[in-house]
Amino acid sequence: MRIRIITAALLCAVVGSVTACQPADDKHASDVNAPATTPPSSSNSTPADDAKADETEKATVPDFVGMGLQSAQDKAQEVGFYGLTSHDALGRDRMQAFDRNWKVCSQNIKAGTSASTDTELDFGTVKLEESCPVKDDAPPSAAGGKMPDFRGESVKAARGALDSSTSITVNDASADDRMVLMESNWQVCSQTPAAGTALDGQPVELTAVKFGENCP
Repeated sequence: MRIRIITAALLCAVVGSVTACQPADDKHASDVNAPATTPPSSSNSTPADDAKADETEKATVPDFVGMGLQSAQDKAQEVGFYGLTSHDALGRDRMQAFDRNWKVCSQNIKAGTSASTDTELDFGTVKLEESCPVKDDAPPSAAGGKMPDFRGESVKAARGALDSSTSITVNDASADDRMVLMESNWQVCSQTPAAGTALDGQPVELTAVKFGENCP
């Protein structure tokens, strides 16, 4: 009985030793040791395709003059132009808050031009009841450090031409002593200092009346 037990124990030891020394499964070993491979690219693009993709898309600029501003913007987007802006063609620096109340007098890109759809389109506009100017009235500028001639310009445009640190006083030129609230609706009648004076940070005084009124 003791001999059988010893024999069985020896047999188990031999079997265990043989099993531990056997090499790993061939399939598993090949998976572990196989070099990493890069999957093939799924792109079928060619250099010609890449060059075509780099080309900027173009579209023909429509004729917007005479259209309502809202309609002009809708038309521009319809053909692919999304960079849109507008300005007051009368130079009063009014905001086009309600596009349907304005009409297009001019456009910065000539109608019929083939242009990149990234191009910004700028519309010169007036209110529906107003007449378009022969050409856009450019806002005044203090370029060169000289006081511009503000007479006839809107108070808002005058303020925009001067440095933001400038102290500006605006008074009603009439005898009514009204407060000048919406400056784009008021036109300058007189100014101090006079046009052409060198600007060195001095205070500016303006008198004004509402557009449609006569300066005294």
